[in-house]
Amino acid sequence: MQKETIEKIRKLTAKLNQWRHEYYNLNAPTVTDAVYDRHFDDLQRLEKSSGITMSNSPTQTVGYKTVKGLEKTVHTIPLLSLEKTKQTSDLMRFIGQKHHVMLMHKLDGLTVKLEYENGSLVQASTRGDGEKGEVITHNARAIEGIPAQIPYKKRLVVVGEAYILKDTFDKLKETLKDSAGNPYKNARNMASGSIRCYDAASCANRGLMFSPFAVIEGLDEDAREKVSKCLKLMALEQFGFTPCVYLLHRKNPTELAITDSISRLQDIANDKGLPIDGIVVSYNDIPYSLSCGRTGHHYKDGLAFKFEDDLSETVLLNIEWTPSRTGELSPVALFETVEIDGCEVSRASLHNLTFIKGLELMPGCRILVSKRNMIIPHVEENLDRGGFKEKNVIPNRCPCCGQPTRIHESNMTQVLRCDNPKCAMQNLRKFVHFVGKKAMDIEGLSEATLEKFIGRGWLRSFADIYRLDEHAKEIVSMEGFGEKSWRRLWDAIQKSRQTTFERYVVAMDIPMVGKTASKELCHYFNGSLKAFEFAVHTGFDFTVLNDFGAVLHRNICDWFRVKENQNLWKELQTMVKADKKSAGKAKTGSVFAGRIIVVTGKLESFTRDSINAKIESLGAKAGSSVSQNTDFLICGDKAGSKLAKAKALGVAVLSEQQFLDMAESA
Repeated sequence: MQKETIEKIRKLTAKLNQWRHEYYNLNAPTVTDAVYDRHFDDLQRLEKSSGITMSNSPTQTVGYKTVKGLEKTVHTIPLLSLEKTKQTSDLMRFIGQKHHVMLMHKLDGLTVKLEYENGSLVQASTRGDGEKGEVITHNARAIEGIPAQIPYKKRLVVVGEAYILKDTFDKLKETLKDSAGNPYKNARNMASGSIRCYDAASCANRGLMFSPFAVIEGLDEDAREKVSKCLKLMALEQFGFTPCVYLLHRKNPTELAITDSISRLQDIANDKGLPIDGIVVSYNDIPYSLSCGRTGHHYKDGLAFKFEDDLSETVLLNIEWTPSRTGELSPVALFETVEIDGCEVSRASLHNLTFIKGLELMPGCRILVSKRNMIIPHVEENLDRGGFKEKNVIPNRCPCCGQPTRIHESNMTQVLRCDNPKCAMQNLRKFVHFVGKKAMDIEGLSEATLEKFIGRGWLRSFADIYRLDEHAKEIVSMEGFGEKSWRRLWDAIQKSRQTTFERYVVAMDIPMVGKTASKELCHYFNGSLKAFEFAVHTGFDFTVLNDFGAVLHRNICDWFRVKENQNLWKELQTMVKADKKSAGKAKTGSVFAGRIIVVTGKLESFTRDSINAKIESLGAKAGSSVSQNTDFLICGDKAGSKLAKAKALGVAVLSEQQFLDMAESA
């Protein structure tokens, strides 16, 4: 009976508001005053009998409020976001086998909190940064789906999403402008801007709607409601709310059942014109959800499954070119700041000249930007193609040294290069590489510090790093330095004198010789730098080594032909001692000996370097990609496409704990 009454209240509210709009705004009434008054009286009677009055009801005080600004409010219970994924395998790991879960529409709008005391709405506020939000109570009357009066008299706090239907956005986007006078880029931005309007009358014309997705305070009288999220949402329906659409799954659902539910929820959203950008999966049991805890960023009782990376429209302001240590100029897009997944983004790599030409990118173009896999900013599309001119984007001279640039093409890919070996930026990048964690690992020599030392003429070659004590007094007197800072830096430099074969070779920056290649060289030459150098000078064929091709062989030989490189190689060995210890000698008793192991996802007990070291200590090889030769895949949190490929190829998949157990037993 209550459900029928609520439906009548909604319909009468909508009908009377439409008639009011026709009478006051369009000056074209479609019903007589008598008809309007009769329906108005019916609505008042139903509101009184049910105790429910919608915030946009015409029985409320006529007119909308205007505020001078939005006050801040503190959320006593933080409104944190959820961790996100695009992999169904992540969903299945999160769901597990022991708990009921809810799958719910992830509406693409703005999170709003509503607070009720003694049956009345006392405050509406935005999520803000999760700790503090903005008070938007004056706009509650302008949002459909928010009750102003409810029959529940105890404190109730509801969190939900304010959004704009797809059809409504399509109608408004041509005429409605944001605060900067530009068209709204998407429904989410329009909802966000509208709900922050100072004038509620302006907000009322935006078609905003509200649907709750959680109760964070109240409704604890019923023992069942105390432990169940879905029962609390069902209780809200009796107060006039329309909760987000959800489906409930019992324990241990199959992956097929979950993907079917996701498809059903997508179909429902399409039918209703709801703007969704994913599905939220959360545990239905409230006590268990609370036990999951939280991080500073998100609660751990839910996971957001994103359909695709968000695309945000913005304007390309400029293309910045920066020389790398190899002489290649790396292009970076600088664009008007946009917010993606809660982060402000204003720059993204443009990879190479071929990529720029393919999208016909020029300053002033409207572009679509995403964060691929919700991590890496990426320019996806140019909305203003046509009229591309190379001269508008390609500098004729290096922005660092001023020497001429040239276009170099290899394997159908064009890059811009600076061939000046004395280019200051190239030189700086080489020093940054040399002191990096994968090379000599000298803590304290940041890029900024290196730039200062190079600028003062103290660093002309890598060997000069080990002679910096000659400038100790001057360094101590520099801004940002002192005796303790210098001592820490010098200790780090001294520590780096005891290094490994792999680090030494990586530090030399031989093209294409990174960690993997240097380890293979270390294995073959038993950690002897002299044996490696002797092999080069005696015409050794490096293609006999695993994964060494003709290009890598040529790079090694070409590097040693340069006199400056030979001098550096020998001089540094008078200052640095590289251990002959060969990394990862095979342990015949290990189940992993001689096997290829690949790692994907985030591990709890290891960094990527430390897990690779562990793999090699067991006599195995740490691979970088899954192939038919892969023997094991260690799968951590947020596993990516490697997991799907491993399953397709029949590669054995291990959890981090399974790997540790097997390693221990070995």
